[in-house]
Amino acid sequence: MKSIANFILFILFTTAFANSAIAYQQETQAKRNVVFVLLDDLRYDGMGFLQEELQTPNIDELAANGVHFPNAVVTSSLCSPSRATILTGMTTRNHKIVDNNNSSEAGLTFFPSYLQDAGYQTGYFGKWHMGSHSDMPRDGFDKWVSFSGQGAYYPQDMIPPALAKKGVVNQLNVDGNSVGQKGYITDELTDYALNWLEHDVDKKKPFFLYLSHKAVHSDATPAKRHEGQYKEVDFKLPDSAVVTEKDAKNKPMWVHNQRNSWHGADFFYASDRKMQTYLKSYYATLSAVDDSLGEIVQFLKKNNLYENTMVVFYSDNGFMIGDHGLIDKRNAYEGSVRVPLVISAPGLLPKGVTNNSLVRNLDLAPTFLELAGAKQPAQFEGKSFLPVATGQVSESNWQSPDFVYEYYWEWSFPMTPTTFAIRQGDLKYIQYHGVWDIEELYDLGVDPQERTNLIRDDSYTEKLLPLRTALYQALRSSDSNKPSVPFNARLSEGVNLRNKNGLKAAPFPAWWLVEPNRRDKYMGLFPDTPLKLKKQRNNEMYFPFMESNYQ
Repeated sequence: MKSIANFILFILFTTAFANSAIAYQQETQAKRNVVFVLLDDLRYDGMGFLQEELQTPNIDELAANGVHFPNAVVTSSLCSPSRATILTGMTTRNHKIVDNNNSSEAGLTFFPSYLQDAGYQTGYFGKWHMGSHSDMPRDGFDKWVSFSGQGAYYPQDMIPPALAKKGVVNQLNVDGNSVGQKGYITDELTDYALNWLEHDVDKKKPFFLYLSHKAVHSDATPAKRHEGQYKEVDFKLPDSAVVTEKDAKNKPMWVHNQRNSWHGADFFYASDRKMQTYLKSYYATLSAVDDSLGEIVQFLKKNNLYENTMVVFYSDNGFMIGDHGLIDKRNAYEGSVRVPLVISAPGLLPKGVTNNSLVRNLDLAPTFLELAGAKQPAQFEGKSFLPVATGQVSESNWQSPDFVYEYYWEWSFPMTPTTFAIRQGDLKYIQYHGVWDIEELYDLGVDPQERTNLIRDDSYTEKLLPLRTALYQALRSSDSNKPSVPFNARLSEGVNLRNKNGLKAAPFPAWWLVEPNRRDKYMGLFPDTPLKLKKQRNNEMYFPFMESNYQ
């Protein structure tokens, strides 16, 4: 009897111990710190462990100690809409920040506010680029360091020469106060972030550090110490960068026309620059971010914070490097929508693992809140991927939601049309709104570079029709039974016939046809005023600051 009693006591003790261990684990996980490193325009494969030419030792180490998600995507591949999705957990059609031009943030709640309610200390450092381009502090952050619009790599970048001679520099907003930029922006943001961690953060309470780099956005400008880093490297472009006659017939007309535009490989940002040359600066600019990541991880280790901190490395959108003859992002092709995602969390996530689950920017906020043990708000549209990241749910059993993509035409860069797409399994269907052009259908399982458009392939007809319906249904906004851009579901290609012996496609307007490398190439981004139009038609330079002197 005594042995039985002892056995029962042993079972009760071990059960109580196990339950307390589980409770402790849940408690510590809920209080896990987070460092979220967000880049701008980094291509999905722009990391050394995927490209041997690249020197990114700290990113590579993060991957070796964590999980790489090669199928991470964004639901809108443009700075402001994507960043808004990350911050709100909502799609572009619902948060309404549809482009980079002064969309309102009214009525939106950013997920760090919920983290504050859960006891987190929150700090924001870097590019915001939403809400009239204002750099003023936002709700949800205890510490704030940002800048207006795109910001600048160096203190006097884009400062007119006359003002630069007077010592005028670009400004940062530090907790509501204007402070002059002192150095290279990646390094300066890192210094602010580390200073906050060292001097302001209570180490006994959890923190969320949101480090939002300007890098590697155009025009990518490396730190002085990294200039010439890749001068001897010839970076390989995707096979689709060589556009064949077959490729051209496979793609919409707008793709062909965009090749000779700001976002085309033939007229790279209105210059005669070549992508292979640009990539030397692009990846050298990444090196300062890699340095920054290394500094932050070392700080965490030195201060005994590393073991209880999740570090997330991510980009707001991808970047085309000649794919299909295009550059930059915005469209629904893989080079545009896929982004790098690497996460380490000692004791929570496995090490050195590649997880092929599809993860959207829409899913980040729910994941962060689950990690913190916070309740998911009703407006969140994403799904926490923490269960599949930790291995609690296997990849084979993980039910990834459909990947639905939306991009809305932007007047400042009108060469890319409104684009909607949906991916189910390996099939991706793309349609365009408000432009007379063809649809696209790709089987990514056999055609990962999207070179064979299956839209007229009879063997895929039965799969195409449900995709059209699913896309339309998915695009409905939360407050309507119609998509945000009012239109009816596409049921066919439409009437597109032309006389093959008749009038050919119209040429572009004569005033659009210019030589590369013009000094005034950015003037199309400035709102029209009488002064601007006068100078533009006289082939004179214009900047908005000139308005104050114009009578």
